Amino acid sequence: MIQAPSLAGLGGVQHRFFTRRGGVSTGLFSSLNCGYGSADAPDNVRENRRRVAEQFGCGEPDLLTLYQIHSADVLTVAEDRWTSPGAPKADGLVTDRPGVVLGVMAADCAPVLLADGDAGVIGAAHAGWKGALGGVVDTTIAAMEKLGARRERINVVVGPCIGPHSYEVGPEFPAPFLAQDESNTAFFRAASRAGHFMFDLPGYLVHRIARNGVAVAATGHDTLTATEDFFSYRRNTLSGVRDYGRGLSAIALAS
Repeated sequence: MIQAPSLAGLGGVQHRFFTRRGGVSTGLFSSLNCGYGSADAPDNVRENRRRVAEQFGCGEPDLLTLYQIHSADVLTVAEDRWTSPGAPKADGLVTDRPGVVLGVMAADCAPVLLADGDAGVIGAAHAGWKGALGGVVDTTIAAMEKLGARRERINVVVGPCIGPHSYEVGPEFPAPFLAQDESNTAFFRAASRAGHFMFDLPGYLVHRIARNGVAVAATGHDTLTATEDFFSYRRNTLSGVRDYGRGLSAIALAS
């Protein structure tokens, strides 16, 4: 498990960026695979999720995750609960309720955890390049404000994701980022393949999130290169493997 100092120092807030270690799954999904969308045995996924929830003093039904669709859609958790599989489609969650664990899954995309400890408001977002460009973290911050959070008190951490030296993209890729802001060229550099680029996803996210007037940091872990610690869709794809495990990052208010 990885904890960020900026969130760990907040009273009444618990968080974890889980590695792939400490679960019951085997083989390709070894070992803490928390995604029902994989071909892993559902009983293994359920037990892994139970172990995650236990770290927060909660049961597996209290761990809420989403059917992630690379959107900027965010849900507010109040009294309603759901089970996974069968989760609603969105890419961000916020709440001011203790006793629930907000989780996002990733295997190269960026998990983003957010908290205003004074207001007792937390959030979690899944940000691949589409969600990052579409503003999923911006939307999550706005949803937290509706629950009483204030931007100057919000701490945000971008968790383990594919790193700037690992994320090669095609020639069409920079255009939508440059159309948004020409200064985004800073997050692209030429790749070894002609016409391709290396994209700095965590760098772009930190830059964009900071424009919201919140404190933001990144853990700096590269999911593609850290084979023993993280699942990676890109790593498996490059190896000709179609499926992959899903890592989980989560945040909760202390009960």
